[in-house]
This record gives sequence, structure tokens and C-alpha cells, in this order.
Amino acid sequence: MIDRKSAIRRQFNRSAAGSYDAHAHVQRIMAHKLSNSLESWRREGDNDAPRILEIGCGTGMLTEIMVNDWPNSSITAIDIAPAMIAAAERRVRTSFAEGSAHGERRSSRVRFLHADVEAWSASASPSSFDLIVSSACFQWLNRPKQTLENLRRMLSPGGLIAFATFGPETFRELHASFDAVYRANGNNPERHGLSFQSADQWGSLLKETRFSTIRCERLVHTETHASAREFLHSVKALGASASEAAASRGFGSRRLIAGMYEEYERSFSLPGGVAATYEALFVAARKIDPPANPGFEK
Repeated sequence: MIDRKSAIRRQFNRSAAGSYDAHAHVQRIMAHKLSNSLESWRREGDNDAPRILEIGCGTGMLTEIMVNDWPNSSITAIDIAPAMIAAAERRVRTSFAEGSAHGERRSSRVRFLHADVEAWSASASPSSFDLIVSSACFQWLNRPKQTLENLRRMLSPGGLIAFATFGPETFRELHASFDAVYRANGNNPERHGLSFQSADQWGSLLKETRFSTIRCERLVHTETHASAREFLHSVKALGASASEAAASRGFGSRRLIAGMYEEYERSFSLPGGVAATYEALFVAARKIDPPANPGFEK
């Protein structure tokens, strides 16, 4: 059996050197929109120096924004890929330490941690963070319910978790094209790449793990790529694999991919290339414990 986490680590280590930032247009949009969504929580709260945990910091897109937006905070940024951690650290140090003592103080408030959050959170200290954020990472979780339980324990009372992740409409053109080729050749379709959870599924998980005041916003974004082949190149440059399923009996992978390219460009052409849909979900929830009342029933 393939070690999925090791494969993810290898993929993102390869993309950290430069290809990730060059292709991460949607991820950049998600990071900025997630940060903007925190403005109301910041205005309502009385904590101007929150302890922040960022999960899956990648090359530091959101990290840089958070350091700017929360100048009095302390930030722990965690990622599974050491090359991503190194890229994020370079971004933050470069952005805030350019000959400025003030900038150096800002960048020094960030602690980078190389770890798998699903394993690390199981033994992390309770009530150790006031705000947990993550952008374009939660779709990779193997055990989302268990991880959410651990993250809730790590939040202080009244703390907030806010994350952006991909929804099931993401890459709908790619999946429809694969399905059409499988069926045309008398095979049952196989899933290529990740299966993304819906807003309702994330809401249910948060309710099951005792989060409150759950909010979810959905953004559908369409990009244009020169060709289906160029789109797949972009996806792989981000460290994600879009075609991990094994080809069916009598149906080789080369033939499958060639058929997918043809179907994609026939069915999803736009002026200037082909369409690629991304569905981004922006989810937020609070840790609000029930009152300490002996007569209270859950």
C-alpha cells in the first residue's frame, strides 16, 4: 500500500522550489479571502494579541498576510513538507526584515514547525491557541473528524477555527472527461485525484465535533488554460496529482489520458483554451462550551 502522506510530502517538496507559487493563482485568492473573512471576528473580540496556529502553511502566502493583519499575535505555522517550511520562512523573513527593526520583530513572532498536523495535534496542549487558520490544506486530511476533535481541544474557550478548502465541484471538467472516456470504452469510471467534501459534509463534521456558530461561504472560480495538457501540468506543478487511479483491465493509462485530453477539449473549450473550475469553501466555527450547570443536558 502506498504511504499517502509520504507521497504528499514528496510532491510538495518538489513544488516548493518555485513551481508552486508560479501556478497557485486560486490558492492566492483563497488566502486573501480567508484573511478578509476574519475581520469581523477581530472587531468583535477583545484579544488583540491572539495565539494563532496556521495549518499547512505551504510557501507562506497566508502566513505573510496574517503577520501583517495581526501585528501583536504569535503565530505557529506548520507544514508536512520541509521544503515548504523553508520557502515560507524565506518569504516571511524577506518581507518583514529588510533592514527594519520593526520588520524583524514582526517576523520573529512566527515559529515554523515541520510536522503532520494529524499526528501532532493528538498530543498538543489544550487551549494553546485562540485562532486556528488553514488555506488549501484540509482536503488532504485522512481523518478530518478526529483532527477537528483535536483542534477543538487545542482552542481556548470562544476560540475560532477558519479554513478554506476545495469543494466537490473542483475539477469537474476533468472528472467528467475521464468518466466519458471510461464509459465509451465499456468501463466503470474510476476517480482520479482527491474526493472533496461538500459544505454540508464539513458542517456535519463540525457539529459532530461540538463546534458552534458554523458559517460556510462558497466561491466558484473558473480559470482558462491553453489546453487540457497545460491544465494538468499546472495541477502537478502545485504538488497535486490529478490522475492516480489505475487504468481498468484492457484499457491502458496512455490511451486513457489521450482520450481524456480529446474529450476535455471537445466538451470544455473556451475562447483561448479550456475551462477549469475550482470550488472554494470558506468555513468558520467557534468553540463555545455549554454552561457549567448540573441540570444541563446535551
